[in-house]
Amino acid sequence: MKTEITPGRLVPIAITAGSVLALIILISSMSVTIDAGHAGVLFRLFTGGLETEKTYGEGFHLIAPWNKMYIYEVRQQEIAEEMNVLSSNGLEISVDFSAWYQPYYEQVGKLHGQIGVDYVRRVVVPALRSAARSVVGRYTPEQIYSTKRDAIQEEIFEETKKLLDEKHVQLNQVLIRSITLPPTIKTAIESKLRQEQESLEYEFKLEKATKEAERQRIDAEGKAKANHILNASLTSNILREKGIEATLRLAESPNSKIVVIGNSGDGMPVILGDLK
Repeated sequence: MKTEITPGRLVPIAITAGSVLALIILISSMSVTIDAGHAGVLFRLFTGGLETEKTYGEGFHLIAPWNKMYIYEVRQQEIAEEMNVLSSNGLEISVDFSAWYQPYYEQVGKLHGQIGVDYVRRVVVPALRSAARSVVGRYTPEQIYSTKRDAIQEEIFEETKKLLDEKHVQLNQVLIRSITLPPTIKTAIESKLRQEQESLEYEFKLEKATKEAERQRIDAEGKAKANHILNASLTSNILREKGIEATLRLAESPNSKIVVIGNSGDGMPVILGDLK
């Protein structure tokens, strides 16, 4: 038996379906889900405007349908910049660097109120560029290429951090990935550094030779002083005594020999060798 749906029965069904649909739409407009690594700031249309002192964390939140939640990523993010800057003597240098940054979690409301969701373009990039130009402009190409890279990196970080702290953005690190000099300048610097290295090597060898000569002089003076002291202490009597002792030791040797007692001024015996 077929059941007919009369117009009178369609009305309650339509009302129910419409109510369910309206409820779904209402719940959807009243709920906000904040993903991991993000935070929200709420704008209340009728009751005070932007909540600058409160940050909404991860998870599900119910809000009035006429209010709006603005969501920010609060994890560490990276931005890369490549720009041409002038050195202290006016030469153009290409610097490629990156920065790690993130909004201060508790200050997301202030960040949104003062700058907005486009804060990277409005604040982060200009601050980095300004600091890079200022810092690199203090150094010569030679310093940038050879000895001051770490110092430049640290100074860019410090100057950028000062600017971003005032704008509610936390700067974690600045990394210089490459510094490119004009080819002619690079070649000249490398040639100069090579000559300086050779000069240092020559100075080292010269200093080493000087120290060796000084050592030999001191050694020779020591030997000369020792010989002088020895000669001063060797009297004729001591020499005669030493000679007699040596003669006696030779006389006791089993080798055949002739000992002739001399009659010279010093009275030293003369020893002839083996007669065989």
